[in-house]
Amino acid sequence: MLLDFEKPIFELEEKLQETKSLAAKNNMDVSQAVKLLEDRIVHLKKETFKNLTRWQRVQLSRHPDRPYTLDYIAHLTDDFVELHGDRGFGDDKAMIGGIAQIDGQSVMIIGQQKGRNTKQRQYRNFGMANPEGYRKALRLMQLANKFGMPILTLIDTPGAYPGIEAEERGQGEAIARNLKEMFLLDVPVICIVIGEGASGGALGIAIGDRVCMLENTWYSVISPESCSSILWRSWDYKEQAASALRLTSLDMHKFGLIDRIIEEPLGGAHRHQEETMHIVKKAVLEMIEELSKLDSKTLKQQRTEKFSKMGEFEEAQISKAS
Repeated sequence: MLLDFEKPIFELEEKLQETKSLAAKNNMDVSQAVKLLEDRIVHLKKETFKNLTRWQRVQLSRHPDRPYTLDYIAHLTDDFVELHGDRGFGDDKAMIGGIAQIDGQSVMIIGQQKGRNTKQRQYRNFGMANPEGYRKALRLMQLANKFGMPILTLIDTPGAYPGIEAEERGQGEAIARNLKEMFLLDVPVICIVIGEGASGGALGIAIGDRVCMLENTWYSVISPESCSSILWRSWDYKEQAASALRLTSLDMHKFGLIDRIIEEPLGGAHRHQEETMHIVKKAVLEMIEELSKLDSKTLKQQRTEKFSKMGEFEEAQISKAS
């Protein structure tokens, strides 16, 4: 799948392959032409990805070839043991969780999984968790807390499931409880937006000591399409909505809502999956090492202070009636 702004890059890459094939077939020396094309491709990639609009970054975050939670688990960890169920209703397939090791460091990994094809997406409910998904996540976080394991959450969801049955089972309460309980965890909590980070569906597993975003991801209270449909009664204004929402990793870091941007290889994570996961693994280990030096009291205090600074409010002045 090629996005519109990637097509000029793809055309140059095709021309490069044709040049190499022609040279090999005719035993020709085209090293200078190859070098020139390679330089042009690198330059074009740098210019293209440096000047992406917010909507284009949203498109990249949704690219079907981007690595998903299970891809990260497969490449980052050893001996992953998936844990199932919320011990109350059922096992939500949109929320993955379990114990693993990253270079000998035991961790609890939790994240949303979308699915690659239609069948998988239906099975995973398109990465939209029900209340039991958030309750499962909380159960696993509390288990990690009990055994002193750092927690890593991988966020990639278009939002919590908005169906009637989810509301009947307490979707809002489940997410709200996660927000409260994550502030009270004694172990390091690292949260990374690896794709889409929409609304409370993302926030329900995103209260951490370090909240990070991959470079070409977004994090917002609402998707551009939903914002457009509310404000303009049409999805046609999604690009303007994306710009107004200021939802990119650069925006979030500027506002102080995330701690770190994890840079993707030039061309995006969807074109360089293994290199991206290597970068993420290195960042995760660095953050675990850094946070493991802090005691539980300091972790909770700093976590609370960080999120408390994100909002501003003024106490209302109520005058007493004479």
